Amino acid sequence: MNKTLLLFAFCAALLAPITASAQFPYNLTVFDDAVYYGMYEGMVSEPIPEGAIRHTNSSYGKMLTEDQLASFGNTLTMTVKLNPLCDNYDRIGNVNLALVPKGSTTYVYNQVQRIEIGRFITPFMDMNATPDEVPYVFQVDNLTRIFHDAAITSVYDIWIELEVYGYQGGPGQGGAAVEIPGCSDRNDVYQGTLEFESNNTSNVTAGPVFLLPLSHKLELKNYDLSGTDVIGETTKTITFNLPAEVPNAKLYFINSNHGSYGNGEEYNRRWHYLSVDGTQVLSYRPGGLSCVPFGVYNTQPNCIYLQCNLAGNPPRPNTNSAWSWNNWCPGDKVPIRVIDLGTMAAGEHTFNINVPTAVFEGGQGYFPMSIYLQGGTETLDASEFAQVPFTISPNPVNDIAEIGSEQMVESVVVYNTLGQKILEGNDTSINMAGFETGVYMVEVHFDGDRKAMKKIVKN
Repeated sequence: MNKTLLLFAFCAALLAPITASAQFPYNLTVFDDAVYYGMYEGMVSEPIPEGAIRHTNSSYGKMLTEDQLASFGNTLTMTVKLNPLCDNYDRIGNVNLALVPKGSTTYVYNQVQRIEIGRFITPFMDMNATPDEVPYVFQVDNLTRIFHDAAITSVYDIWIELEVYGYQGGPGQGGAAVEIPGCSDRNDVYQGTLEFESNNTSNVTAGPVFLLPLSHKLELKNYDLSGTDVIGETTKTITFNLPAEVPNAKLYFINSNHGSYGNGEEYNRRWHYLSVDGTQVLSYRPGGLSCVPFGVYNTQPNCIYLQCNLAGNPPRPNTNSAWSWNNWCPGDKVPIRVIDLGTMAAGEHTFNINVPTAVFEGGQGYFPMSIYLQGGTETLDASEFAQVPFTISPNPVNDIAEIGSEQMVESVVVYNTLGQKILEGNDTSINMAGFETGVYMVEVHFDGDRKAMKKIVKN
C-alpha cells in the first residue's frame, strides 16, 4: 500500500553559525562508554549517560546544543566505538538523527521523524580477549547543512541516537553459543561511544536545503503487507510529494539482510533493484567481499569466520570467493548508498525497491531499510557568495521591511521555508503584508555579481 509521508523542507541561510572564533578541528563526544543491555529483556533501571534519555535497553538519545551545532564546520566524520561486555551474537547497531519539537526535554520514540545516518554489524567479541574495541568510521558531510539550517533549528532540536542491540545467549541458542566467562546472570551486552570530528573548508554553503525522511528501518519482506506491496513478492513502493522543485536531490539509502537461518536470506546474496518514478537508478548485490579484515574483532569462536563444517574448524581464507555467500561482515559497517537524482520537479514521485529472488523460508527474515532525500543548492565558494554587509529592518516585520547597505542593490529575492521563490524585484523595500506568519530568507544581489542572504521573521 502506498503511503504519502510527512514532509520536511527547509530553507537555509549561509553558514552564519560558523564564526571566526570557531576552532577546527572540532571534536565532540556525544556518548562515552554508554552501557547497553539485553534487547529481549524488560527495561533496565541502571544509570543513564549524563544528558541522555533511554528509549530501550538498546537505544539512547541526546540533544546537540546550540553551541555544539554552531561549532561544526562543513565536513563531518562520525566514529562509533564498541567495547564488549556480555554479548555473544552478531547484531545490528545504528546512529539516527531525530527531529524533536523545540524545547522538549524528552520525547516518545515513535512520535518524531528521524533519519538513519549510519549502520553497523556487531562482531562476536569476548570481553576477556583482545582487541577489546571495534571502530566504525563514517563520512557524513551532508549532515552539517542540516545542523546549520536556521529554519530547522528554530523549530526542532536535533537529537542523536546511538542504538546497539545485543543478547547474552548460551549453548543451543545460535550465535557463538558459548557463555562468556564472567557473564553468568548478567544482561549488559556492550559499551558504546560516539564521536564527531568536524573541519571547515574554504567553501560555504548556501540555501535552500531540503530534507525528506522516507523510511526508517522499514522491514522489507514478502510475507506481510507491512513489508511488501504484494504477498509473495519482495517489493515496496513509497510515494511522496514535492511542493517545489528540488535541485541536486540525493537519496541516502541503507539496507541489510537479516534472519532466516539455513538457506535463508541472511546467507544468500540477492540482486536489489531501486527505481525512482519508474526508472531504475541502482542495482546491486550486497556483500560478497572477504570478511577476513574484520576477523580480528571476532574474538569468540563462531561459524562465520571459522569453517565449522570441516574438521579442525579452519579459518575461512582471505578471498572473495570464500565469502561469496555473505551479505555483510560482523565487525564492519553497512554501506550508505548515495544516489544522485539531479533536479526533481515539483509534484508526486515514487521510490520502489524490488528483490525478485528473495525467498524468506518459513516466513523468517527481513531487510531493514532506511531512506531519506536531501537536496538544495550546491556548496559555493566564499568568493561566489560573499558576505556583503546589509541590514533588514524591522525584523520581525509586520508589513514593509527595508534593506540597507552601502553597496548598490541590484535585485532582491525572497524564499519561503519550502525553498520556493515567492517574491523577486529590484526595490529595497519588501512588502510582506500579504505573507503568512513564519520564517523567510531574503537573498540580496549586489553589483559585481555578489550576493548575501539573511533570515527575516514575518509576524
